[in-house]
Amino acid sequence: MQRNFPPLFLLMLGCVLLVNLIQATGTQLLFDEAYYWYYAQSPDWGYFDHPPMVAWMIGLGSLFFDGELGVRFISCLMGAGTLALLWMLIDDPGKRKVPLHIAVWFLSIVLLHAYGFLSLPDTPLLFFAALFLLAYREFLNRPGPMTALMLGGAMAALMYSKYHAALVILFTLLTNLSLLKNRYAWMALGISLLAYAPHLNWLYENDFISVRYHISERPNQPYSFSKFTLGYLVNLLALFGLTFPWVYMGLARFRPSDKFQKALWGVAWGFLLFFFLSSFQRRVQTQWLIAACIPIAVIIGMKILENASLRSWIFRASLANIAVLSFLRFGLVFPALFPVHFETHGNREWVASARALAGDAEVVFENSYRLASMYSFYSGRPSYSINNAFYRKNQYSIDDSEARIQHKDVFFVRTDGQETNHYFLDAKGQKKHGEFVDSLVTFRKLQAGIRSDSTIKVGQAASFWLYNPYPSPVPLKDLRFGLTYMDAYKRTQELRVLRPVIPEADRQRLNAGDSISFGFRLPEAEKGRPEYLRAVVRFDQMPWGLNGAAQKLDP
Repeated sequence: MQRNFPPLFLLMLGCVLLVNLIQATGTQLLFDEAYYWYYAQSPDWGYFDHPPMVAWMIGLGSLFFDGELGVRFISCLMGAGTLALLWMLIDDPGKRKVPLHIAVWFLSIVLLHAYGFLSLPDTPLLFFAALFLLAYREFLNRPGPMTALMLGGAMAALMYSKYHAALVILFTLLTNLSLLKNRYAWMALGISLLAYAPHLNWLYENDFISVRYHISERPNQPYSFSKFTLGYLVNLLALFGLTFPWVYMGLARFRPSDKFQKALWGVAWGFLLFFFLSSFQRRVQTQWLIAACIPIAVIIGMKILENASLRSWIFRASLANIAVLSFLRFGLVFPALFPVHFETHGNREWVASARALAGDAEVVFENSYRLASMYSFYSGRPSYSINNAFYRKNQYSIDDSEARIQHKDVFFVRTDGQETNHYFLDAKGQKKHGEFVDSLVTFRKLQAGIRSDSTIKVGQAASFWLYNPYPSPVPLKDLRFGLTYMDAYKRTQELRVLRPVIPEADRQRLNAGDSISFGFRLPEAEKGRPEYLRAVVRFDQMPWGLNGAAQKLDP
């Protein structure tokens, strides 16, 4: 088994790491990176949208460097590490004869560029997917306690990176069901579950909010061939750019010869087919397919060793890919070179403008965890996202950010488009209007829902319940009650205000840990035929909240 790195490949790794470090320093953050940086400010075993690996990476990198480089430092190391692991996964001594061809092929893979320095959950997913496959090969060759420990640790790290990791493990298992009879495989599983237990406990304590969001609460839309299935096929092309004809031809002709190669084949085709079927239900994002790049990179790496013609064509197309990607990477830093405005452009500038406008007040955004986290990063000041009934929950819905902004003077940036005398210009030069609010008070964590003795149906009697999870009383007299009607894809269509008659004795306040309920009749919908509803609450002049879960309506 040949694992030594030839000098040319080591030189390539060093150059890649240096370029990524420079790019990480000179490129302003993506909105998602700012959001994950916000994660890292409160270390935990889990977060609303993702497991905690990306937050841990950012937190660790920020111990060594400030600014963008601190956010991306560990990602740069992982990016170079992923390339090294890919080289090690090609178990053929012939690779030392063509290190340039293999290096150029690896560097042509589109998303390996982006996730070679950006701090997103897919960056550790790629690294640990490669590490998992390497550990799996070692386990196949030498099953025992040590390789079981390696495999179990790799599985846990993979799952801490992104929930899509479960598919990597599942498709590997499906190619080798004899693992179910292997005691060391069960040992590896036990080790991984033990290491993953803190996150599982976090999910349990938070009512599996991440799982519920991704599986059932994420808004969708009606099926569209052009947006869903055709969009998925376009994503397949985007994964490999100009090399795609030879990549998919090589993948189609690949015939695995051992259990490890079957795992590569199974993970690659498993991802492609799984998300092809998913495209008939929802829009598939390009990065959801990224784990397939690891086994495909190895498969094509092996194919170009045995096929001189394929090696030649992929080398040429790979050089073209690298040229295009290099130009685009320059464009991330220099807006004039990028064909369109991109989210790495102008963030530092608009944050400075908003900060100057707000003065001593904190800045709060409606329906934008992206703007709130970006503002916090570049201003060094706390911010908050108030998510209204027409949006969705996020990390700001479950952490203690509301408490940090409570009773402070704020500049509140609304989304209703209403013009005010106070505005700043965003990165695109568009006006963002807002208003100054003295001593902000919100109760976004109030929990609510609808109960019925039988079915929940429009026009029938039901009960609205409200629970106060705060450690102090909530003034009921300033609360307004309502519900939203949603379509079959959980998109909010309309909001109906309820006007309950609450006894005077109960109207003053709702004590900590107490609940209240009142009866009402579900109002008729004015826009179409709703499929779901959600209980919502409004405090004073604040926007309506996301207080209840989506509940199914009976027809």
